[in-house]
Amino acid sequence: RDKISTFLFSFFSVEFVVGDKPVEKFRMIERHYFRDQLLKSFDFEFGFCIPGSTNTCEHIYEFPQLSEAQVQDMIDHPFETASDSFYFVNDKLVMQNKAFYSYKSSLE
Repeated sequence: RDKISTFLFSFFSVEFVVGDKPVEKFRMIERHYFRDQLLKSFDFEFGFCIPGSTNTCEHIYEFPQLSEAQVQDMIDHPFETASDSFYFVNDKLVMQNKAFYSYKSSLE
């Protein structure tokens, strides 16, 4: 669970280390939800990763425009905003991560 004071994420950075075998077709799909509503889905392809390497990948993306009522609803209901991250190697799911978020007003 993370507490976050801002809503618009425009920068995504990930660093990962590859073991002694090459990683083919590394891909991450990330979905952001508020309750049962999908806010945004991202699909990042990292491609081939060299054995024994440390890799950093940065993405800049636009988060959807939310109404003031939606933002307030997210503030009023902590940890009902979530993300699911799915990690694939050679089109096979190898890991999934779920995170829940609590937001606060920038006026607090």
